[in-house]
Amino acid sequence: MQYIYTMKGLGKVHPPDARVLNDIWLSFLPGAKIGVLGLNGAGKSSLLRIMAGEDTEFIGEAFPADGISIGFPPAGAEAGPDQDGQGERRGGRGRHQRRCWTATTS
Repeated sequence: MQYIYTMKGLGKVHPPDARVLNDIWLSFLPGAKIGVLGLNGAGKSSLLRIMAGEDTEFIGEAFPADGISIGFPPAGAEAGPDQDGQGERRGGRGRHQRRCWTATTS
């Protein structure tokens, strides 16, 4: 079976020297469900923008399989009843966010 998306040695640095992603290796099979969780500033949105092709300035490789299109809704688009308008979870400790990414065949 072919992977729907692959990352090899992915890294991202926000100038001047804030490294938010370092040496990420991931491969997803069709139908996989993934979650990206983390504190504010941990690199969730950076990772998903790279996966969606919106950010091309990164270290390593990140690419979808042939015939795959990728969508990345803006923050807050998928907010549920226990979230505020920015997609942030209410309650609990710290400020964690949940972001969404979709891949479909064309």
